[in-house]
Amino acid sequence: MLGFYDYTVWLTYISLMSAVAGIGISLHGAGHPYWGIFFLMLSGLCDAFDGRVARTKKDRSNTQKAFGIQIDSLTDVIAFGVLPVCIGESIATIGPEIAGVTKFMLHSDVERVVVKTIVICILMFYVLAAMIRLAYFNVMEEERQKTEDGCRKTYVGLPVTASALIFPTILLLQYVISFDITPIYYMALLVTAVLFLSKIEVVKPGLRGILIMVGIGAVEAVLLLLGMFLVEHIR
Repeated sequence: MLGFYDYTVWLTYISLMSAVAGIGISLHGAGHPYWGIFFLMLSGLCDAFDGRVARTKKDRSNTQKAFGIQIDSLTDVIAFGVLPVCIGESIATIGPEIAGVTKFMLHSDVERVVVKTIVICILMFYVLAAMIRLAYFNVMEEERQKTEDGCRKTYVGLPVTASALIFPTILLLQYVISFDITPIYYMALLVTAVLFLSKIEVVKPGLRGILIMVGIGAVEAVLLLLGMFLVEHIR
């Protein structure tokens, strides 16, 4: 059977399956549109540790290492490129479903056509930016490894995995503000896509930084669950 299946790739495979589950749940529309965000966060959690787990195996061949790099980026395109777009589509289609929040509505056919066109362009640009950013990183990392040893210290451009914290934060806003955050979500998609392709320098987090981000994600997950639980009992 093609591929590799030792423990070094398990987290990446779990991340991919989580992303696909999140896409399906987000687009199916059954239940709450926020459920997809938990799968985004799970993918982010897996990605935070997959590289560290892989490096614990000292006898990996060059083929295994290259395979790990490829599946990591391919998974990231789906998890942090496609899934956030599907979550946005779910929010726009179903709405916040929170008491006291009125769904964002368009009042004329012209408005609907213009806004839908803009939204589709944002969605396409976001996925394209995520793919370009990942492909560029792979190429530059391959070049770096020809002259340097060890892991890189900084990233150029915002890593796509940042979406696992950015978009849950946007969704949390809906529980503290009274207007539909759907337009804010799409603006966040656009800004995040631009940051993917920007030349800003981002320090690569160490283990402590990763644990802090995991802690932030855990707090966001708890708050989202509490919000969804309260919404169900308010109805």
